[in-house]
Amino acid sequence: MFRYAHASGPGAAQACVGELGHIGRGLGFVYFTDSLVSEAGEILAEMRKTGVRDWIGTVGTGVIATGVEYQDEPAVAAMVADIDAYAVFSGRAPLQRDQNFAVAHADPAAPDLPGLVTDLSARLASGYVVGGIASSRAKTVQIANEVLSGGMSGASFGPEVVVATRHTQGCTPYPGRFRVTESVDNIILSLEGRPALEVLKEVIREKSEVLIGLPVPGSDTGDYTARNLLGIDPNSGAIAIGEAVTPGTEILFLRRDPAAARADLERILKELKPNPARGALYYSCVARGEHLFGARGAELGLVRRALGDIPLVGFFCNGEISHDRLYGYTGVLTLFS
Repeated sequence: MFRYAHASGPGAAQACVGELGHIGRGLGFVYFTDSLVSEAGEILAEMRKTGVRDWIGTVGTGVIATGVEYQDEPAVAAMVADIDAYAVFSGRAPLQRDQNFAVAHADPAAPDLPGLVTDLSARLASGYVVGGIASSRAKTVQIANEVLSGGMSGASFGPEVVVATRHTQGCTPYPGRFRVTESVDNIILSLEGRPALEVLKEVIREKSEVLIGLPVPGSDTGDYTARNLLGIDPNSGAIAIGEAVTPGTEILFLRRDPAAARADLERILKELKPNPARGALYYSCVARGEHLFGARGAELGLVRRALGDIPLVGFFCNGEISHDRLYGYTGVLTLFS
């Protein structure tokens, strides 16, 4: 059995432990809102009263559990997974060999986060990593059998642990792909030989939030990673985006789209539903949740209606990890069979 608990308000961690009871074995996942970040050590100590030795987790501006999301209040969500073939890793405990899959949490200030994700993926038999980047209005921390700052940590799993995972986008691409013809780091000067801002204005005719999509090489599903449009220069016609690009790179223009986000989430839930699940993890972008789906808990309500009341925990991320890359504006759902 996977067992989970969630609570808000003073004493949230103690309430979760009271609900979990004494379990004594397995791997624990714990997520807590940023108003509790200074209490991370006490939260870990409290979780160990379940008799479970190994815990991983991190802080988020909001946390997730079956059918609910907590925002702007002290809250904790915890789950104990009934599995044995795992190993906790961090900067102080290197990844073990012959592992198949991993759940990872990372510091948003860590250098070259996309590279860290790619490197971790390359050391796993399946190449699959899921997880998220810590989010906080204060400092960020991770838990990997101790409270840590910086880098990446989590747990890796042997081939005996059966999982199914999908990621869901929260944007809709506008028609067309455009080749970068001149750029400096993250500043795009021209697209298809024309000022980048001129192309953007030609494509985006209505008032909407514009994002930049970077197509995933080799994807046969039109997959992309979304990055922020950081600024425009009306004088030079340049645009600045949230990632460095080189000439020859193709980009898409995207809009955040609540209807498309709902439809895409329902699509992955339909794909995953035939997989029997004992427990689940869900990592969602800080820009999703009630901000995208219109009401608090609406996103998690869709998951619950599709999968039922299985134990599920997670948090709202500053970037989401799926397979071998770092995404934004996505949700990453993983089921343990």
